[in-house]
Amino acid sequence: MRPAIFLSGILVIGLGISALQMLEKQPAFGFFQGAITLGGGFLICGLFSLKMHWHGIIGAGVLGLLGTARGLGNIPDLFKLAAGDHSRGPAPLLELGVTLISCVILLRVLQALQRERTRRMLENQAD
Repeated sequence: MRPAIFLSGILVIGLGISALQMLEKQPAFGFFQGAITLGGGFLICGLFSLKMHWHGIIGAGVLGLLGTARGLGNIPDLFKLAAGDHSRGPAPLLELGVTLISCVILLRVLQALQRERTRRMLENQAD
């Protein structure tokens, strides 16, 4: 789970850096700031999971939930881009990338928590 958290942080930061090259100055800076915040949060959660495993993983899940929820609000812009409105440039595609990364982390954390819950239930039954 830790490698996925670190990788997601690096990917989100990478999307922010690529936004600086692809978008106009003002929207690029806003996207970059958000990407550094979310990606840095993932990296911090990954580092935190080295000492306190479940705290870091649950923190990454919360960040995944926040990133997914924020990204779902950008879906209408993606439909506008598909319909031919290129007023925002490639920003909706970059936002979709961040949303998908956040959603994958959220689902992976939920799976890990479910596996841990099952493991603990089976462990308690054996006692």
